[in-house]
Amino acid sequence: WDTSDWESVEEETAGQKDPWLQDCVVSLSPCSDLLVVAREHRAVFLSAKWRTDDSGREEMTLTVSWSGTLSSEEGECVSSAICIPLASQKRSSTGRPDWTCVVVGFTSGYVRFYTELLHEDPVLRLKCRTYEIPRHPGVTEQHEELSILYPGAMVTIDGFSLFQSLRACRNQVARAAAAGSDVIQPPPLAYKKWGLQDMDTIVDHSSVGIMTLCVFDQMKNASILGGFSASVKGSPPAMSQYVTVGAGPYTGFYYAVEGSSQPLLSHVALAVASKLTSALFSAASGWLGWNKNKTEEEAVQKQKPKVEPATPLGIRFGLPDSRRHGESICLSPCNTLAGVTDDFGRVTLLDLARGIAIRMWKGKVHNPNLKNLHIIILFLKMILSTNVRLLEIHFNCILLFLLHFSDKKSEQAKDMHLVKRLTTLLKSRDALESLLSNKNAPVSCLTNITCALHDTLKQKDPEEVDITLLQLCSSQLKLLQLYTDIHQLHSAPNVEGSTENQDSLEGIEDELSRIGPTLQHYAQHSSRPSVSFAQDSPDSPPPAQTFLSQMEVTDDGELKVIRGSEAEWNQLGNFLFWGCLCGKSPRHKVCETLQQAGISPQQLLSLLLSVWLQREKEVLQKPVESVRNLHTLLAALSNMKGAVEESWDPQSVSPWWQQVRCTCIQSHNAAAALLAALVAHRAAKASITSRADSKLQSEWEAVSLELEQWVVCVRQLEDVLVLQTLLLVPPLQGPAGGATVQCSIKTLLEGGTGGIADSVSKWVFKQSMAPERLKEILQKRENTDGDDKRHKEGEEGNEEKELLVAVCQRFPHSLSPDLLFAHCCWEYVVQWNKDPEEGRYLCWAVEHLKLISSPHIQLGISTMMWSTFIVKRFSAAAFLMEKVGKAPKDRLCRRDVGMGDKAMTSFLGCCVQLLQVLMEADSAVEEVSAPELSVEEAWCGAEGPASIAELALDQRGVHFPLVQHHCLLASLLHAAMTFSLRVKPLSLFDSKGKNAFFRDLTTIQLMPSGDMDPGLVSLRQEVNPDILQRHLVCELYNQGLDLRAEEVMLEVEDKDVLGSQLLVLTGQRLSYSLLHSQSQTQAAMELLARLPPTLCTWLKAMDPSELRCPLVPLPQTSRLVGRLIEMLPEKHAQYSLALHLLEAIEALTTED
Repeated sequence: WDTSDWESVEEETAGQKDPWLQDCVVSLSPCSDLLVVAREHRAVFLSAKWRTDDSGREEMTLTVSWSGTLSSEEGECVSSAICIPLASQKRSSTGRPDWTCVVVGFTSGYVRFYTELLHEDPVLRLKCRTYEIPRHPGVTEQHEELSILYPGAMVTIDGFSLFQSLRACRNQVARAAAAGSDVIQPPPLAYKKWGLQDMDTIVDHSSVGIMTLCVFDQMKNASILGGFSASVKGSPPAMSQYVTVGAGPYTGFYYAVEGSSQPLLSHVALAVASKLTSALFSAASGWLGWNKNKTEEEAVQKQKPKVEPATPLGIRFGLPDSRRHGESICLSPCNTLAGVTDDFGRVTLLDLARGIAIRMWKGKVHNPNLKNLHIIILFLKMILSTNVRLLEIHFNCILLFLLHFSDKKSEQAKDMHLVKRLTTLLKSRDALESLLSNKNAPVSCLTNITCALHDTLKQKDPEEVDITLLQLCSSQLKLLQLYTDIHQLHSAPNVEGSTENQDSLEGIEDELSRIGPTLQHYAQHSSRPSVSFAQDSPDSPPPAQTFLSQMEVTDDGELKVIRGSEAEWNQLGNFLFWGCLCGKSPRHKVCETLQQAGISPQQLLSLLLSVWLQREKEVLQKPVESVRNLHTLLAALSNMKGAVEESWDPQSVSPWWQQVRCTCIQSHNAAAALLAALVAHRAAKASITSRADSKLQSEWEAVSLELEQWVVCVRQLEDVLVLQTLLLVPPLQGPAGGATVQCSIKTLLEGGTGGIADSVSKWVFKQSMAPERLKEILQKRENTDGDDKRHKEGEEGNEEKELLVAVCQRFPHSLSPDLLFAHCCWEYVVQWNKDPEEGRYLCWAVEHLKLISSPHIQLGISTMMWSTFIVKRFSAAAFLMEKVGKAPKDRLCRRDVGMGDKAMTSFLGCCVQLLQVLMEADSAVEEVSAPELSVEEAWCGAEGPASIAELALDQRGVHFPLVQHHCLLASLLHAAMTFSLRVKPLSLFDSKGKNAFFRDLTTIQLMPSGDMDPGLVSLRQEVNPDILQRHLVCELYNQGLDLRAEEVMLEVEDKDVLGSQLLVLTGQRLSYSLLHSQSQTQAAMELLARLPPTLCTWLKAMDPSELRCPLVPLPQTSRLVGRLIEMLPEKHAQYSLALHLLEAIEALTTED
């Protein structure tokens, strides 16, 4: 290559650490006729041109078409670029592109064709998929698309839409240039924006295209995502598949169902009739022939467009590897495979349909400074596409190409002989590493080969031996020997007896007996049926290769455990200690072997505790035996050198025992953590006593800060165990909704003073426990008589009652009735806000609110409920009713208020009750003092958000007349919805009254005076009381009180409307007798067959469940139909239906 054009740049950057090309963004057009090289805010465009050299031979060269500055925003730099050739639409075209569009992404978030902001994060990667000639069988044609990757989002632009927009914009610029103007109207650009979730870091992506699952995969995904109750659509939906690489997980698979996101319109239209300020088009004006006369002074202030929010797209699944970070991904031409590179120098082949990695190659050349990997891949593609045999011929070229991107001052990179020597040395090391990573190789084979290589190296001249390889053999031999020794100890029968000193465990059986019932309840509810496979059994030892990957030998010959994933850590702990905890392996010999290997006691302690907590289910099956084995192991580890410091003062906290406490405090396995704490407490106590005896030669028991912390920890773990047992109790009816809340000492302390009450309130909601039921249980909390506890053992829900009482007794302050009712009230209103159609949730929230005895807490909760959840929907309901002038239909209620008409009626009724509670509480706060909230002594260290009760006490007082004003409106709205009134509710108030509505209840507003406008008074009097009379008549008939209804009927004026209402009620009664009654007679069935088809269809459409008293004697119903016929005029549309009803009831009465 001729590098004369670049040498000047090389000289300028000679003082820099890295080559300048290392930091460049490079993009080559697919037609190989345009190359873009950009760095920071500058760029150069190189065009391919043919020229004839001095010898007359033609060759293609790259000439500079344009160079200059691209950025227009202050501080922004180029972060990605792509060249998109646009095909010509002329029929005479030979297939060459009409023109090439350069798309540039910046760190400011702009993607510039013309000024375009799609997201406010740096642009990471631009990729384009366009039409290709079908070359692979079975590959469907994918639509064209441009995708833009940001750190937390991805924007996709449809290719056809982009083509039309770019063509229109180019035509506008051409026309404007011809007219000597620089004013254009950029068209809007349609795009989709996805917020990629559940992945820590994303650095590259690939848009696979639209795919449709087979029926089996559709059912599999539905069962995994939705559980056993998931439903499956008849036809699998079409989905767009996106694959991302980065970290956490290493590779992520996303699926966007077609139609789940509507295309957004970019706000390019904001720049209408303004001068073109695109950095690309203004800077490249000389190159593209646009905007030639434009000067920088003519640029106008650019308005930053609105950034649309991204549609959340959760990850479907991924390939987790915490240590591996993906760097780039390349899609295969057949759209079924993808290659992924990572920071370990590996290339992984993905099967995109199955979402698995099917092959991994180890890169021979690994340079962490290599950023322009896509150039090398492109170079290899060019070679392979020409001739596969040329690959070996061009190997030296590739190597030189790689070295060009390496550090310029690297002497190793320039010395090819050193490279060859390194390759030779790596062969033996690579061979050993490959052998040790082979999962099928037996341990004996690995040991023998490694030992043979080690002996061979020892016999060689020390100057010729690779020290690194020799050290590798020595370290791996040590690890293989440890693996073999541990495996043999677990395989041999345990000959150790249980004669070791267990004096420090004295009284442990009494402790287990005391907490035994709770442990049984916990074990019963925590054991869930699950599917497991033999190869995944924790009892099976890990392969030697896995063991070797988790250990490393330090420079001083000690062993260090490498902390990998949680599963690998638990597997290693199971291998080392589970046999000892079960009593099947010699505990002391295992500990001695591990100590001699040089593993630190702190790491061994962590492994021991992890397997103890993980195998909680098996531990609880034999708690006494498991506890004794744990005590032996814990004592053995504590006696190791480096465990408990020799200089430890018992009056201070020991880091060794603090590690045990920290593990127990953070664990969600409440029972296993409590048992471990009981054992560690006794072991620490024995250690302190022995130190006191050895130093003071006295028999008194040392009182230390260490023991005090253990007492608090054990108390907290007992509380957590009882609480967790309660939270594990499933609902009495229906499936358990959502995952069980897992609690630990740490989570409860971080949850603040209200964390415990919050956990219990969520459990109360999941149980669908009525407020009165909760009140009844809480009233039993002070009754500690054993006989009273055990009465009504056969009562349904007795277990949950006993557990709830036990929890409340352990948390007398954190679960005081007022605090628990307050949190339950808040939990129910939060759940109602998520699903307003569930009016029962809001009703129960208000009922819990009524049960709070403190008016101060009641007032604060009511105020927060109103301002946070209620007032917005309440005002929407009022404005909607004012607009339509009557009770709105279901569709309008859902559109404006977010719930159906029935749910809105219930909501308005709850608003009336809430405001009434608010007024009563405001009137009572002056009579009693505010309560003092406290927590239990063991839980006084809680740090976190304030409890709902604390927030309630901090609320400001309300303005009573304003609350009363809102209560009047709520009553009016509720009546209008209940009785279907025709009324404009806000029009019944004067201007002051209207202005005071929906204001903050704690502020003082101008209220309506006593003197009311006569016109307003007459308007209020127009509210028809006859509607209420008709409603009362229907309710009395609904209750079966026919005689009382006939008395009220005399006061009704509009008999026609009442007749239509009672006709429906009569049809419900007859429908119940003929179709829904359990005691249907033969005569009733024959009568049903003789009825006119119109009447029969009408009866089947009736809903008798709305009747509060469906079983009414037939003579009463016959009398009701007679009244109907008297009320309805003969020309009424339903008169004939009433006659048919009368005939049917008389026939049914005669048959009876």
